[in-house]
Amino acid sequence: MRSPEALAGESKKTRTMLGLCAMTEHRFETLAIHAGQHPDPTTGAVMTPVYLTSTYAQQGPGEHKGFEYSRTRNPTRDALQGCLAALEGGKHALAFASGLAATDAVLHLCNAGDHVILGDDLYGGTFRIADKVFKRLGIEFTYIDMTEPKRIEAAIRPATKLLWTETPTNPMLKIVDLARVAEICRRRDIVSVCDNTFATPFFQRPLDLGFDVVAHSMTKYLNGHSDVVAGALVTGRDDLHEKLAFLQNAVGAVLGPFDPFLVLRGLKTLHVRMERHDANARAVGEALRAHPKVERVTWPGFPEHPQHALAKTQMHGFGGMLTFIIKGGLPAARTFLRGVKIFACAESLRFATWKAATPTPGQCGRDKPAAQERRWRYSRTSTRSRTAGTKPRCRTSPLSVANFPSKRKHF
Repeated sequence: MRSPEALAGESKKTRTMLGLCAMTEHRFETLAIHAGQHPDPTTGAVMTPVYLTSTYAQQGPGEHKGFEYSRTRNPTRDALQGCLAALEGGKHALAFASGLAATDAVLHLCNAGDHVILGDDLYGGTFRIADKVFKRLGIEFTYIDMTEPKRIEAAIRPATKLLWTETPTNPMLKIVDLARVAEICRRRDIVSVCDNTFATPFFQRPLDLGFDVVAHSMTKYLNGHSDVVAGALVTGRDDLHEKLAFLQNAVGAVLGPFDPFLVLRGLKTLHVRMERHDANARAVGEALRAHPKVERVTWPGFPEHPQHALAKTQMHGFGGMLTFIIKGGLPAARTFLRGVKIFACAESLRFATWKAATPTPGQCGRDKPAAQERRWRYSRTSTRSRTAGTKPRCRTSPLSVANFPSKRKHF
């Protein structure tokens, strides 16, 4: 396994065995545009066609060209999965109907009596499916602060089979030491999973740091255009891919053929969008830090972030998400959100428009145990800002920021 320092020296390079020459080095930008995609063999079409078919003709029973039924395989979905695997540095990828459908498949790796460790600051939907769906099926969950790896060691039991983390976390943007956590899990034979939605493979690749599985809500940065709900899993392990592919086919939460076409379109500009997201987040954060009505701004790229040094070693940028605390609590946060002009007050994130929101009970898991409930009471006075990939031009209003400079790099 390569160290974060070694990985940082080739931040925009990756390897792929899918869609390009096997084991050939290519820049991230090239993979985002070409990996997993070939000209259509029938017409020569450069863009991957949308295969709107549910089934495929066979020469005889079981005699087919690799495609039997679109719940199991679809050529358009295959192209997307090849591209995702290349971008994350994995061997296999699976595309799902939503991020939570991907989470569901991972948790289905566990049986009644198994134990799962999750972060204490994570997407509310992940908590909800764990606590309200899988817990009643006999799977036990422990929620811990993963910024200190010793806490993970202390939480492991003989029945621990799976660890799920986010980094940066949602919504407080904690940074988890992926290499340390992966080493702990590998030593104890625990499947390690990282939700890489906030960072994307452009800024962070958990598989290179030793993780077994990477999860994504492709609804967000990967697609990037507010018009798809989708999820994905990427792994380098054949055994896990076989199990997850079986679960995907058995449960049926697959992505329809048109959505992979749209996500492939979005991936072609991911590298450009993520650099702009990062630059805009810094500009917004610096303006908010100077505002008298803002108590605190949290962004991994600022030196005062508790894990800033770690973020610099395992990430190649800090992303477009920032959290800030407005003085005056929840009433002041609501007043701010009602007054925004360019930012939309809406759920979700990482689109070509600007979005801001206070964490809601559904997003942050208000039904969490007592420790998580205390975090909810604190974080509900914060506002999360999703900085867009487009340069904003807006009028300055109370607690809004205008005319942020462009810092785009040319390739």
